[in-house]
Amino acid sequence: MLVTGVIVLVAIVIMIATAARTSGPFSPDSTEQGGARALAALLENHGVTVHGTELLDDAVEPGDGKTLLIGPMGQLDRSDWQRIADAGWSHIILIRPGSRALEALAPGVDDTGQILSSSSRDPDCDLPAAVKAGTVTVSGSTYSAPSTAQACYGDGITNTVIRLETDGRIVDVVGSQRSFTNDQIADDGNAALALNLIGTHQDLTWYLPQWESTGYDEPDEDAPPLIPPDVRYIAWALAFAVLVVALWRGRRLGPVVAERLPVIVRAAETTEGRARLYRRSRARDRAAAALRESALGKLHKAHGIPRRAEPSAVVATVAAHTGRDPAMLYELLYGLPPLSDAALMSLSHELDVLTQEVRHP
Repeated sequence: MLVTGVIVLVAIVIMIATAARTSGPFSPDSTEQGGARALAALLENHGVTVHGTELLDDAVEPGDGKTLLIGPMGQLDRSDWQRIADAGWSHIILIRPGSRALEALAPGVDDTGQILSSSSRDPDCDLPAAVKAGTVTVSGSTYSAPSTAQACYGDGITNTVIRLETDGRIVDVVGSQRSFTNDQIADDGNAALALNLIGTHQDLTWYLPQWESTGYDEPDEDAPPLIPPDVRYIAWALAFAVLVVALWRGRRLGPVVAERLPVIVRAAETTEGRARLYRRSRARDRAAAALRESALGKLHKAHGIPRRAEPSAVVATVAAHTGRDPAMLYELLYGLPPLSDAALMSLSHELDVLTQEVRHP
């Protein structure tokens, strides 16, 4: 038992140590179509160290000379966005940001509420990262920008990529992450745009906001879920522990015993089992019906009575062969169900006597 516990503990430590720090859409650790593992690998190949995180504390650390990318998920309140703004990041990339993020980090940029369809578009701006990338497949939310900002990849009125300099830092607003996901990073100049837009510093913090906040600005805001995101690591560890215990206990049961099929069960055992069920559920009507059906089967066979014969014909035939009163025979074979266990036992006895008379006239 001690050895098993040690193995489970070591396995849990290894799982936690090697587990990906992020998950879900646009995660730098995800290899799914909507993930961004390809982009993270591309950045690392060009000397950029990528730190994936889902913790707010990592996004509010001092960020001078570093880049912070904030993904499009979760929810933070205004005080959290202000803490990020006060952290002093040199470059911030906002992927499909909401109004609170724009208010704190990109003043003057507004979400137009319009969605740009997916298409290959020219930059139509002088932003160096966009000029180097050329045509890019873009889609998603569009934004209006102040005159001091650089607006790229749009429809001539609104744009999906905005860059502005405010409070001594560069802020990029990107309307959708789809251009940078695993399934589209190789299209057009998407990879070049991502590399030139995001890889501006050697240290990149890739933050995917979760449902964590230090406070609430409005009383009617949705509260974070009762189960925090980190619980999934505990759940996986517990699942692994249950599997190990199941394997350990399963070996004590011994090998599986093969049994030939079909298994032969004596008729008496089946009858006794059914009788116990009838007695337990007080189903005297069904028990009486089963007894009468069995007796009628024997009478039909003994006297050559057709299976679909009318009850009157059956009673007349049996009465002629046994000399019994037809009225008593009808009550015995087709009467009402017994009202007590004693009456049921009496019915069983009388039917047994009748069938014995058929066998030994």
